[in-house]
Amino acid sequence: MPPRQKRGVPEGLWLSCPSCKATLFRKEVEDRLNVCPQCDHHFYISAHERIRHLLDADSFQEWFGDLRSLDPLEFVDRMPYAERLEKEQHKTGLTEAAVVGKGYIRGRPVVLAITDFAFIGGSMGSVVGEKLTRAVEEATRLKLPLIIVSASGGGARMQEAILSLMQMAKVSAALARFDSGGGLYISVLANPTMGGAAASFATLGDITLAEPKALIGFAGKRTIWATVRLELPEGFQTSEFLLQHGFIDRVVQRKDLRTEIAQIIDYCER
Repeated sequence: MPPRQKRGVPEGLWLSCPSCKATLFRKEVEDRLNVCPQCDHHFYISAHERIRHLLDADSFQEWFGDLRSLDPLEFVDRMPYAERLEKEQHKTGLTEAAVVGKGYIRGRPVVLAITDFAFIGGSMGSVVGEKLTRAVEEATRLKLPLIIVSASGGGARMQEAILSLMQMAKVSAALARFDSGGGLYISVLANPTMGGAAASFATLGDITLAEPKALIGFAGKRTIWATVRLELPEGFQTSEFLLQHGFIDRVVQRKDLRTEIAQIIDYCER
């Protein structure tokens, strides 16, 4: 009679929290919208997961999903830029680091844009800037509230040089026109919101919300130390620190974000 094989623990059943180091049952974390039950750490979630969390079921209509980045510089680092884009598209299932469209939050029509850190750090290339700009312009045309959820840690995408950098000004200009037309812009800062995103569209909201313990800022702590030799305060560039210093309006748990946004829309449209 052959020896009975040992029953192993299935892979992926448990995960470790990067904040409190607790070993967590993955299903419990997922049931809590990917939030640690021990320390309240908010794990990364994809753009499409955020859409499911925020919007009414099956209400999202994606816009401009056919836009693709070009390779005007024929840029090569560890691999050609064109190859990197293809690899990222295969890995994430996204065509670019931003998803935009129209949907409903508790029956309220909104224009929603989300940047996704998984796609080249959520960096802002020409397509990300174009998608965001078009979303803002559609919100202006339709006279709908605009929500942008930022999870961009990569800044302007170096592989596209000035074509990437100019997107900061382009999106900001579109937001200025949106504001002149009386539009409501709610900015939601997730972990991380850094670089070009933090220096432009992410911090221009009429109301700025942030998830707990999110990293928010322009240059990171190590970069600041390397350039100006300045030791930063404890907790600097976290959403709680920024709330304390008046940089954002409220820190909101992921589970409460949908209700919070709906209430803000109702209040501002009175």
